[in-house]
Amino acid sequence: MVVDDLFKFTSFMVHEEPSIRVNQSTCAGCDHKACTFVCPARCYQWNEERRRIDFAYEQCLECGTCLLICDRGALDWNYPVGGFGVRFRLT
Repeated sequence: MVVDDLFKFTSFMVHEEPSIRVNQSTCAGCDHKACTFVCPARCYQWNEERRRIDFAYEQCLECGTCLLICDRGALDWNYPVGGFGVRFRLT
């Protein structure tokens, strides 16, 4: 199974408050923008016009890859509050 196929078996219960917050001033100084390449859900996109990272937490798989790759400490990463977030269904 490839990661893109995982979304066929995934649903999300989205909370109004994001569980992951991006420190934009810290991201602005990042020269590699690795989060935009490693996130399997493609939640991070560099917005050249606005010169910032756009983050779509609604489709986050909660895998933690972004937290591991961010060497600037730009993420305040938490799991969603109880009952919210990603739901995998493999049946």
